[in-house]
Amino acid sequence: MTAMSFKRCGLFAALSFVLTAPSIAAGVTDKDIMADQQTTDDVVTYGMGLRGQRFSPMDSINKETVSEIRPVWGFSLGGEKQRGQESQPMIKDGVMYITGSYSRVYAIDARTGEELWQYDARLPDGIMPCCDVINRGVALYDDLVIFGTLDAKLVALDAKTGKVRWKKTVDNYQDGYSITAAPIVVKGNVITGVSGGEFGIIGKVRAYDAKTGKLVWERPTVEGHMGYVWKDGKKIENGISGGAPGKTWPADLWKSGGAAPWLGGTYDADTDLLFFGTGNPAPWNSHMRPGDNLFSSSRLAIDPDDGKIVWHFQTTPHDGWDFDGVNELIAFDYEQNGKTVKAAATADRNGFFYVLDRTNGDFIRGFPFVDKISWAKGLDDKGRPLYIESNRPGNPTDASDGKKGKTVVATPSFLGGKNWMPMAYSPKSGLFYVPSNEWEMDIWNEPVSYKKGAAYLGAGFTIKSINDDYIGVLRAYDPKTGERVWEYKNYAPLWGGVMTTAGGLVFTGNPEGYLMAFDDKTGELLYKFNTGSGIVGTPVTWEMDGEQYISVLSGWGGAVPLWGGDVAKRVKNFNQGGMVWTFKLPKNS
Repeated sequence: MTAMSFKRCGLFAALSFVLTAPSIAAGVTDKDIMADQQTTDDVVTYGMGLRGQRFSPMDSINKETVSEIRPVWGFSLGGEKQRGQESQPMIKDGVMYITGSYSRVYAIDARTGEELWQYDARLPDGIMPCCDVINRGVALYDDLVIFGTLDAKLVALDAKTGKVRWKKTVDNYQDGYSITAAPIVVKGNVITGVSGGEFGIIGKVRAYDAKTGKLVWERPTVEGHMGYVWKDGKKIENGISGGAPGKTWPADLWKSGGAAPWLGGTYDADTDLLFFGTGNPAPWNSHMRPGDNLFSSSRLAIDPDDGKIVWHFQTTPHDGWDFDGVNELIAFDYEQNGKTVKAAATADRNGFFYVLDRTNGDFIRGFPFVDKISWAKGLDDKGRPLYIESNRPGNPTDASDGKKGKTVVATPSFLGGKNWMPMAYSPKSGLFYVPSNEWEMDIWNEPVSYKKGAAYLGAGFTIKSINDDYIGVLRAYDPKTGERVWEYKNYAPLWGGVMTTAGGLVFTGNPEGYLMAFDDKTGELLYKFNTGSGIVGTPVTWEMDGEQYISVLSGWGGAVPLWGGDVAKRVKNFNQGGMVWTFKLPKNS
């Protein structure tokens, strides 16, 4: 094993360290991006392909050989900024690009683990991230490395030097906006959402010319707000989202409606559609906003050329539990009655797994992927939840003092049956691999009024574990039947992403610090390695010099220790960190 490469974090904002870099022969092209899932010598999209299936066709590391993989280098993000490390690595021409907490970007020699350059965003003191100071990764295009910052900027860096090539303010951080998701590039445009639903912002998806940073289109995700396109330097109205203000919102609450598309999106070339999910309606107190509150807690299909909403599917209308709807929508095909079904699937925070027709958003089927759901008794034939109204948090105005509504015990908790951590789909096994959690919450409503830049919840909560011996459960599901094929129970909550390969393996990590590999058909644990800190990142794999490599970020943090209530006590002694670990088989294997 080569010596681990450790380094000291840069102390000054926007500081770039430049060493001798591997030669970058050519930039990332649209063709590279479209072919990412099929190619093995790079990873140039978030999701290992625009569909977000997180499947690799490589099989050198497989069920028979995975027990022999070894760490070949480790890279420390350094410094005192060791918060949650949720980034997915990108690899192009022997260079790895990652983000770290506090809006940092690193370029690393993928063969040796040596740092090539580092960029630290110059963050103001007043940033207001909801759920830790994390970042989930970069987008690559041409010779640029593009990422979003906690003060709601989009920054393009030179891939060779780390120097800023362009920078755009996406929204005003002082109003509660931020960016934590990895952007995606489709047809030469870099596309990003925003975070901030807990501050009553207006969710928006925007497209920028990836080479220049010029704004191409803007699509608000709250009903009643105007979308725009920019042509020849002119701003042109492009239709009101939903057709009219306030149809499913009372009074003026649509003006601070939340619905932030904070997780980023996927893209399906077959239908030429972007798929973005939207977050909670604001405020959490649902009694203040009767109605479905479109387009909150929904999946949206968006035209990538002009930002128009082509169809929508709302998983939790009139959301009263902060279930959001941001979780990734993954395009996949399956055969039924001799025909190919163009489907898309998502595992929602509300505890239901949905299979949709991705051409029009029609509901195909849905089923629970967690053991307990208390807020709904099922889904109707259109996929709309059948609410148990007694499990909606009570209206504070019904209380004698008007200060606190009836407390209910709701399952799942607002952190969800599945949160941001991406699941994976294997075209080989036909299964989805879902990182889920079994927990519940006491939740109650309180009065609240909107003030720009201030928290806008109108609710209180305490999260509790349901079982003494586990919270996290990695589960394999057949999307055609809803059958649970296998599961693996984990003591702490699962908060990291999943990857699967043609070698018959499923990789993920846990807060206890282990990178784990499972048999994709049986769930047997075939390999684990302790990285020294909790894993909340997402593993990737690629081929270099004829060998298969696997990398994952390790660094405990994210929303669980911040919001987790009683659950946070279960993980309070876990060590924080910030490392990239890279593995491969020994040469003689």
